[in-house]
Amino acid sequence: MRAGCAVPFPEKLFEAYMLDENRIYANVSADKLEDLMTGFIKMHDEPLFFILELPTNANNEHDISNVQHNDVYYIDALDNKQAENVLETAGELLFADGLAMFGFGCHESGDEIMSVKYNEIIVFSNEIEKYFAFFAEHDIPRTEKLVTAWDTFSYDNPGKCFTVNINGRIVYDIPEMFKDRGIYLAERRID
Repeated sequence: MRAGCAVPFPEKLFEAYMLDENRIYANVSADKLEDLMTGFIKMHDEPLFFILELPTNANNEHDISNVQHNDVYYIDALDNKQAENVLETAGELLFADGLAMFGFGCHESGDEIMSVKYNEIIVFSNEIEKYFAFFAEHDIPRTEKLVTAWDTFSYDNPGKCFTVNINGRIVYDIPEMFKDRGIYLAERRID
């Protein structure tokens, strides 16, 4: 598990992926997240975008219905080297934090990879079959029934996600870190 996540029954989880139409859902160990993201970047010879979703800061939550929101940030039109540089710059925070969801997408093909909470990866593609070999290269087998952390939670045994501090920085510092690279707040959406 990432440093910023805790689950009640980690022994019930295993690394694998499951196909669901044009999506792949996968449990990926924390030590493979960087290789998976870098591998996705390298397999696409087209402009990429970076996406970062953070829970809206409590000071900016004005919804009285107690609905929680996420702030969605993008950096558009990255080449492979620029996308890899995003990981070099912020990867340590992203791969450890339990609140941030992030990934990369392709402007032309529409393929996307997202790292979401509790070490789950989601890949979207209109040609999803090409990702079977991708996951095999990372020693992540296919399964018909993927047990995710979400499947193990109950009222008495919830999961926990929290932000981590690395060298005085947290994921909420990332938008400022990438200000000169064109990061922008695209929307505030319901979580």
